Amino acid sequence: MGLKYRIVALAAAMPWFMLTAGCEGSGPEDLAQDAFVQGYPCAKGHAWFYDGGRLRSCTLSRDAAFGQARVEKGSIIFLREDGTPLRADLLHASTVAGVRCAGAGLLGPQEGSVTEFYPDGHMKLCFLPEDATVQGVPCARGGFWKATFSHEYPVELDEHGRLMSCGLARDFDGHSRGDKYVLAE
Repeated sequence: MGLKYRIVALAAAMPWFMLTAGCEGSGPEDLAQDAFVQGYPCAKGHAWFYDGGRLRSCTLSRDAAFGQARVEKGSIIFLREDGTPLRADLLHASTVAGVRCAGAGLLGPQEGSVTEFYPDGHMKLCFLPEDATVQGVPCARGGFWKATFSHEYPVELDEHGRLMSCGLARDFDGHSRGDKYVLAE
């Protein structure tokens, strides 16, 4: 597995407070009650903001649209500084762009797999909660902890929703189970 995925996997596996603390923007603001912040239903508690006041992340107080996804209450959303979707740490496995993406781990959404988005809201990548056929390719389940320490890969889609790569759940098209399968351009 490439260094890029190990770094992304390790960062995503860190507790949410470590990932969101300090690096870009101000610290958390405590919301005394559930509130809509820049169109997102943020739950009572911590919400993080960029310098300048734009929402950076919060836990959802109710289900909400986020890019192509319908993100469930209790999931954590992260936005880019311009307000476009960046990623969601899903509370439970959810279908995004026709792909079933893994949700929270034992410690909640901050410890689970991440679903990333392109700025226009199309899904970029996620890990599968179980083996599944994605656009005709048998893709393997995975997760950040396993991806960090072994050879598991996320399902990656291009900006148009076409499968770019995934780890194989079984031998396929001359490649072995567990290999990263990259579709030709």
